[in-house]
Amino acid sequence: MERFLWVCLGSAVGGGMRYLVSGWTLSLLGGAFPYGTLAVNLLGSFVLAALMVVGIETTVLPPTVRLALTTGAMGAFTTYSTFNYETLSYLQDGAWGVALTNILVTVLSCLAAGVAGWSAARWMLGV
Repeated sequence: MERFLWVCLGSAVGGGMRYLVSGWTLSLLGGAFPYGTLAVNLLGSFVLAALMVVGIETTVLPPTVRLALTTGAMGAFTTYSTFNYETLSYLQDGAWGVALTNILVTVLSCLAAGVAGWSAARWMLGV
């Protein structure tokens, strides 16, 4: 239960950070392109990778703090960071086929799921 509460605390912080970074980026660069989402995904990918190295290869971060920062904060900040980290891990292990499959399956299936959700909602609303 303690680990769950750490993840919840981190998620609250990460969600708030996403809101602030996206809003700041939108006000700075405008809405002609989803710069806020791009900024969140880039920053989240960088921070999650750095946290995992520090958390796994040193004793600087206690396991519960690492969990709060990675699964909680970065998970709420951007799920793309987890996708990025997992794909990088496959590449570092030399599992190029698995990495490429992860990229293709994730991108294509998420697009398909988005189309299905969009269509289902429009069908249910009768629009």
